Amino acid sequence: MAKTVIIVDDSKAVVAMAELALGELIQSGVIEFKSYLNPLKLLDGLQSGSENFDLLISDINMPEMNGLDLAKAIKTSDKHKTKPIIILTTESSNEIKMAGKEIGVTGWMVKPFSDEKLVKSIKMVLGV
Repeated sequence: MAKTVIIVDDSKAVVAMAELALGELIQSGVIEFKSYLNPLKLLDGLQSGSENFDLLISDINMPEMNGLDLAKAIKTSDKHKTKPIIILTTESSNEIKMAGKEIGVTGWMVKPFSDEKLVKSIKMVLGV
């Protein structure tokens, strides 16, 4: 059964690049790829139970809710607290990375990302 990978980023270009990079994993049925441009819509879906994921990839700087606040909200749910979250962002300061680690973020990837690094990270985190 395919693992569900969700990316939330307010940039359509970043979402498209990630989907293109993951094309082989999607086509082979290893992962199901979903995307959200608005973190609040994803959070609503997770809280209502209409959405679920095996791995979440999130930007930090987004309107309405930043990625660290999203991760914090997700990690408070018993259903999602152990699920892996990778932050994909231009932010790379140690302070922000430490804040993410305290929340329970699994990994950090700095934009621009390489296709190979994204695929390798997903395979490693999901064990596929």
